[in-house]
Amino acid sequence: MKLPIYLDYHATTPVDPRVLQAMLPYFTENFGNAASRNHKFGWTASTAVENARKQVAKLIHATAKEIVFTGSASESNNLAIKGLADGAGDRKHIITMATEHKAVINSARRLARDGFMVTFARVHPDGLVDIESLKQAITDKTLLVSIMAANNEIGVLQPLSEIGRICRERGVLFHTDAAQATGKIPLDVEAMNIDLLSIAGHKMYAPKGVGALYVRQRGTPLKLEPVTDGGGHEGGLRSGTLNVPGIVGLGKACEICRQEMPEESRRLAAMRDRLKDGLLAGLDGIHINGSLDHRLPNNLNVSFPGIDLATLMAAMGDIALSSGSACTSGTPEPSYVLQALGVSEEVANTPLRFGLGRFNTDEEIDFSINRVVETVKRLRAMTGTEAA
Repeated sequence: MKLPIYLDYHATTPVDPRVLQAMLPYFTENFGNAASRNHKFGWTASTAVENARKQVAKLIHATAKEIVFTGSASESNNLAIKGLADGAGDRKHIITMATEHKAVINSARRLARDGFMVTFARVHPDGLVDIESLKQAITDKTLLVSIMAANNEIGVLQPLSEIGRICRERGVLFHTDAAQATGKIPLDVEAMNIDLLSIAGHKMYAPKGVGALYVRQRGTPLKLEPVTDGGGHEGGLRSGTLNVPGIVGLGKACEICRQEMPEESRRLAAMRDRLKDGLLAGLDGIHINGSLDHRLPNNLNVSFPGIDLATLMAAMGDIALSSGSACTSGTPEPSYVLQALGVSEEVANTPLRFGLGRFNTDEEIDFSINRVVETVKRLRAMTGTEAA
């Protein structure tokens, strides 16, 4: 077993070797600009982009013409939310959640400064949206509901089909940030009544710097205004020279996920449960954040009340983990996601996010269990902290 162990797959993933192999020719011999229409180099690049568009669409049950390539899920979120604003008319109301990614929250807040009203639907203590709160928030002025598929900290899966049905019945558009969910759980934009869906390549074993936005075209085509002006690439929605190698990589990653997702999700869920059971058996007084019944297969978020989180993470330098807190100068800020769930300050201040992935092994999980348990016990003994 090689150290350090990487358990931060929610932050980013390594590029799958099969993805890299698919990309390599587009850095060298097939280096053309996909917008060059007058020679073979451009035609080859354009064909590769259109093939990737089909691969992305197939994973989420969309059509190729509904896929817009972007630079990231954050860009896709911005385009989805801000791109609707110019044509909103008098429907200047957006509904989202306080546990959303900042790319959604801050996009909504930007529109609020331009005269939109933003409502944050209530969230249950397990991280699930309060459906009744969502229903009550919708008015005849509501333009968009934006609810993420899977939370980036606590991995909680939202009921997309139910939300999509409510939105469709009320004539409201539905956007979901699926950066963490795509390739991990089945997504069907048609069956789930999703109008806009954001994808991040680097969360699913494709490279950084490439993403996609699904924009519904079936039925009445959805109209968006671009947020970047330029040469009118991607149907006029996203100007800028296409990142052909990255797009090829995203397409290949989607193809692999579509083929391997059922077995991979089963394996990751088993390892996640092995990790959870090991921590619970070895330590008292820890707090698992978010629903265990509605959760990504590769996510575990655990708080350690009474332990200084920065000290805990520093003592486990051979395990790459992430925290829900932003620790600066030794003063941790509570996780805004956990605060929205109404947990105690101690719980909100001390989460560790375990993000498992394709290349983790049972041996690594067992090592991590032992290291976390030993370290927490040692820190408790040093500080005289009793388990809650």
